[in-house]
Amino acid sequence: MQSLTVVTKERVVAVDITKEIEQVVRKSGIADGLVFLHVPHTTAGVFVNERDDPAVAVDIMATLERVIPREGKYSHAEGNSDAHVKSVLVGSSATVPVVGGWLSLGRWQGIFFAEFDGPRTRTLGITIVKV
Repeated sequence: MQSLTVVTKERVVAVDITKEIEQVVRKSGIADGLVFLHVPHTTAGVFVNERDDPAVAVDIMATLERVIPREGKYSHAEGNSDAHVKSVLVGSSATVPVVGGWLSLGRWQGIFFAEFDGPRTRTLGITIVKV
């Protein structure tokens, strides 16, 4: 397994990590396979969605903020319960096919690291499997 360090500068932000994942895939030399991405943090996640228009990721994060507000009637006393709930909804892993040595993403798709309790320095696990 390899890892990618993601440094976030805001409490809630989606960071486009597509190029970094693509570089790891290219360096691996694997032509056809799968890339498994895993976030080992309980207040962050990873997702695939549109990257052509950066406003889409902003809208996703803003919607999560509206639906799951920071202040709420939570039992967890650390003040980041909303971040835990958001990470469960977004998910802590993603799988992307590799075809011909490249990520097999749709025309508009990208990979995003979702931060819900930043700013922080985070780790993203990357496992590439040849098929």
